[in-house]
Amino acid sequence: MGFCILGYRLRRTGFMVLAGEKATKIQRRLSRFIKATRPTDQAIILNPDLHAFTHESVLAATSNFSEANKLGQGGFGTVYKGKLATGQEVAVKRLSKFSGQGTDEFKNELILIYQLQHTNLVQLFGFCIHEEERMLIYEYMPNKSLDYFLFDSTRDRQLDWKERFTIIEGITQGMVYLHKYSRKTVIHRDLKAGNILLDQNMNPKISDFGMAKIFTEDLGANTMRIAGTRGYMPPEYVMGGNFSVKSDVYSYGVLLLEIISGRKNNSLYNEDRALNLVGHAWELWRAGRGEELRDPTLVETSIRGQLLRCIQVGLLCVEENAAHRPYMSEVIQMLTNQSMELRVPKKPAFYYTD
Repeated sequence: MGFCILGYRLRRTGFMVLAGEKATKIQRRLSRFIKATRPTDQAIILNPDLHAFTHESVLAATSNFSEANKLGQGGFGTVYKGKLATGQEVAVKRLSKFSGQGTDEFKNELILIYQLQHTNLVQLFGFCIHEEERMLIYEYMPNKSLDYFLFDSTRDRQLDWKERFTIIEGITQGMVYLHKYSRKTVIHRDLKAGNILLDQNMNPKISDFGMAKIFTEDLGANTMRIAGTRGYMPPEYVMGGNFSVKSDVYSYGVLLLEIISGRKNNSLYNEDRALNLVGHAWELWRAGRGEELRDPTLVETSIRGQLLRCIQVGLLCVEENAAHRPYMSEVIQMLTNQSMELRVPKKPAFYYTD
């Protein structure tokens, strides 16, 4: 028997709950699985507000993980659309059985995201453990992820500037919450277009907290294991394993430039040199031609001032020296306070593709 735990009270969801001896047995098995080194982690997982529900229910929701319900696939596993017996649609992240990193990511994401509540963060409904499988169950986002609307040639429409700026604002608010207003400082470490999900109203939700780190203060750390997405990682992390909230700021800056241009950072922008999007944006800005970075589909003439300001903020976020990058709380002020004077960006890190 596999099982799932859902982080919502029964009166709010109507999910099927296991009780009595079976529930007690599940809690014991769950405790053995987590093997948490911190008492606080154990308390979160064994919270009495978490309700057990059968693995069979997850299979029924996803039609036995049918290919037709497959939403996407990444390094840690596959995501499927599901529909619970209550009629609620969910996204089931099925982690790879063969990935030790996947198990670590599962524990990390489960423990972390259960503690986070913000309108621009994806909501975790629960998780499932069945034999060697690990599954996370999230709210379903009907408009897929941001990278589909920016980069996928099969997309059915383009984002206008109003939608893009709303997405930029939402991502910024979510990151400010993680860095400043959640109970602890959370460094995401894998902020990218593919990890920004879009709800029915095209509002952004930051997802995938498997590599995130928690700090009690605004401190940095060092790691020997470099994990993340090429093109979004800052130099201090790639070359020295050092990460902090300013690492997320760098990733955010790359993402901001991608949203404006509709192009990936790892694309080439010069016939003679392997210039990436960050370098391309810098050279256009330095030459006084920053507006040329805009996605050609953005034909509105009234957006010029706001667009140029966003480019300038993006370039400030990708500066080589982490200490020179703004905090996310400063970024939100830069974007929303048009009278706030911005300093001139310095040459960015990772100017060329490698």
